[in-house]
Amino acid sequence: MLLILAACGNKDSAPNAQTAQAAQTVVNKGPAAPLFDLKDLDGNEVTLASLAGQKVYVKYWASWCPICLAGMDELNTLAGQSNDFKVITIVSPNFKGEQSTEDFSQWFKGLQAEETGRNITVLLDEGGKWAQKFGIRGYPTSLYIGSDGVLVKTAPGQNSNDIITSTFKAIS
Repeated sequence: MLLILAACGNKDSAPNAQTAQAAQTVVNKGPAAPLFDLKDLDGNEVTLASLAGQKVYVKYWASWCPICLAGMDELNTLAGQSNDFKVITIVSPNFKGEQSTEDFSQWFKGLQAEETGRNITVLLDEGGKWAQKFGIRGYPTSLYIGSDGVLVKTAPGQNSNDIITSTFKAIS
């Protein structure tokens, strides 16, 4: 199937992120993760394609979610450790009750000042475009993406650092 899809591509175009991901060897079971293209709180662009070859833990959360906030210290610890996977979080301003980008950014800077979010990378999914593509139904939701770009697991609810780490041991 992958060969058929590759053969249908436009051969005149320059290689792009999707082509690069398709060229990777698929070793995990599951669908390809949507290739998000988001900005962090400093305005830097972060794409899933730029993380190709790395395992990625993504936590979708909201500032109004008490379960999400209760897990922030633990997530901050995980993000500050040396792991064989990248830890990022995504918030969707102006979607499902989340604050505006400006209000969220100011609020989160307060968390960082308290060192609660010091190690956490937050990407902004304005209007929830990518939340919809990932099928996010509630907060928090964890996404486990293999080094081959496959969305191996989606888990609603809070995941402890032990669960996250042990889940990635089974993912290539």
